[in-house]
Amino acid sequence: MGTIGGIKIDGIVLLGPMAGVTSLAYREFMKPFGVALSFSEMISDCAIVYGNKKTEGYFVTSSVDRPVGLQLFGSDPAMSVKAVGILESKADYDLLDLNFGCPVHKVTKTGAGSSFLKDTDRLYRYARAIVMASHKPVTAKIRLGYDLEHVNFRENAAALISAGVSLITIHSRTTSELYAGTAHHDWLKDFGKELSVPLCISGDIFTPEAAIEAMKLTGTSYVMVARGGLGNPRLVTNVNRLYEGKEVLPAPSLQEEVGFARDFMHRLVLEKGESVAAKELRGLLPHFFRGFRGYKKIRNDIATLCFTLDDLEKVVKRVETTGRL
Repeated sequence: MGTIGGIKIDGIVLLGPMAGVTSLAYREFMKPFGVALSFSEMISDCAIVYGNKKTEGYFVTSSVDRPVGLQLFGSDPAMSVKAVGILESKADYDLLDLNFGCPVHKVTKTGAGSSFLKDTDRLYRYARAIVMASHKPVTAKIRLGYDLEHVNFRENAAALISAGVSLITIHSRTTSELYAGTAHHDWLKDFGKELSVPLCISGDIFTPEAAIEAMKLTGTSYVMVARGGLGNPRLVTNVNRLYEGKEVLPAPSLQEEVGFARDFMHRLVLEKGESVAAKELRGLLPHFFRGFRGYKKIRNDIATLCFTLDDLEKVVKRVETTGRL
């Protein structure tokens, strides 16, 4: 379908990085649905340099999980360059993605994430240092700007291209908007056609129609599925099908969602162990049943009654057997 920094990308759907979600188990689970390129959850440069063991789990990949980008965040280029060297010695990946889009205060207050959007010169210097240090292609994710009074995505995109990045992803909100309101894709009308590197559009991609409309409006090569794909892996399949002019597949039945949920559940247990996985699944598993009658009840049951894999399996089995939540 295309290339990013010389890496072949067979498709248009990129799986967006999500903290606490896009570990290896989730990326492998989503791959067969048509993900062309996936990204790890964001990885702290300081945690890499100081050898944090939990962080090392974030950059585990597999042969199924390809191509894959590891997403790095930090504020000091010297520290991040050290982290890149460690990643290259310990991890097997295809692309290095720079996080300039995270709007969370605990990240921006350190000068990382989307705080870079306030200072284009600083953004350029940081990105250039990483591009020069990395032996892998470097990509970047940004937002429209830091707030509605400082919408400077054009300047920031130009700086990143000058720094040598191979792909830019733009989430169509400002930092101050977090994830509220509606993504401003219209502010990026035909922007992808202006750039010398591929552009990926992100934000409010919850239906295949929304994905294709956003791509056409902005002139992008790729679309990023993140929150919209949680518990809804067929969204990726249908985005690809609609792009190819094919009829979209119907929404999964409850029994199909049970199968999806069980598949992901066991993958996560294999990756992280039962104790950690069960804790994370209390927040992730209910997404598979969103939209079905009785969703609030099963969400509550999973959150309050499930502490082991057996507890989770009993709930899933109940749904499978009775055909209702």
